[in-house]
Amino acid sequence: MNQTAPQSPQQEDASTAMDFDVAVIGGGPSGATAANDLARAGRKVLLIDREGRIKPCGGAVPPILLREFDVPESLLEAKVTCARMISPAGKEVDMDIGGFVGMVDRETFDAWLRRRAEDSGATFLRGEFTGLERDDDGALKVQVKDHFGETRNFRVATVIGADGANSRITREHLRGSKRIPHVFAYHEIVESPEAGENENFDPERCDVYYQGRISPDFYGWVFPHGKHTSVGTGTAKKGWSLRQATADLRTSAGLEDAPLVRKEGAPIPLKTLTRRDTAKDIDVTGDAAGAVAPSSGEVIYYAKNSGRQCALAVDRALETGDARCLAEARKAFM
Repeated sequence: MNQTAPQSPQQEDASTAMDFDVAVIGGGPSGATAANDLARAGRKVLLIDREGRIKPCGGAVPPILLREFDVPESLLEAKVTCARMISPAGKEVDMDIGGFVGMVDRETFDAWLRRRAEDSGATFLRGEFTGLERDDDGALKVQVKDHFGETRNFRVATVIGADGANSRITREHLRGSKRIPHVFAYHEIVESPEAGENENFDPERCDVYYQGRISPDFYGWVFPHGKHTSVGTGTAKKGWSLRQATADLRTSAGLEDAPLVRKEGAPIPLKTLTRRDTAKDIDVTGDAAGAVAPSSGEVIYYAKNSGRQCALAVDRALETGDARCLAEARKAFM
């Protein structure tokens, strides 16, 4: 018996006008990468991000990220050449990285990625995603409250959910998806010490604390970003005071008096979704899909790789009219 491929957005009534081929909900590294790649491929892309919300992140990016995603070294706030591991017993071991790991500040890094997507042809809308519905003809309708407070609606052929670990797209539109296991992370960005001011601090070294007083099941970090430093920790244990643990970590690192620049908290997923798409016109990526290294919580490279694979799959689905192509994103990422 012949089987008919699942209908894709391209197969809808040609008289039904779409405002965009793709709407990307969320402009972090994954969403911004997907939007940039699709815009460069000639797709009409709407990128939605509310801005001003920065994910707690150590900010480490491997050199391969710079090469694969054409990211200039000028975006690096620092280059780390050594990692210091601090054991539960307080023993310290320094490890030469054998090269460098770049350090970025997510506030400036993410904004640059969004601007690049816009320069590539994506339409960037600063606003809050408020809902996803279907019109009478089945077409997706994205609702956004823009930064002026006005509600706007857009008819789109495909939606990419890149709206974080608490993804509304995943929760409401991926049938059968379960909450991804996660740790809750919290960090404080502080001013880095001046040279020679703190003998415990090295601007080219990342410190990683595996100590129960800092986290019962994850780790604490002190990651330098040039003029600023990220100090934070995470845990899956309910009731654990991350703020107190971070204060203890700042004291251990000799940064208790360092001026605070900002502080952030958010969940970090620990497992990739077994299914990331609706087999019709919705796919998710980045934290929304659990695209994180579970052993370390490292996210930026994995987020961008996930976004690229999602963009390729969406582009193929639009090109071929076969929505089964959306499933290729997870397979390629894994």
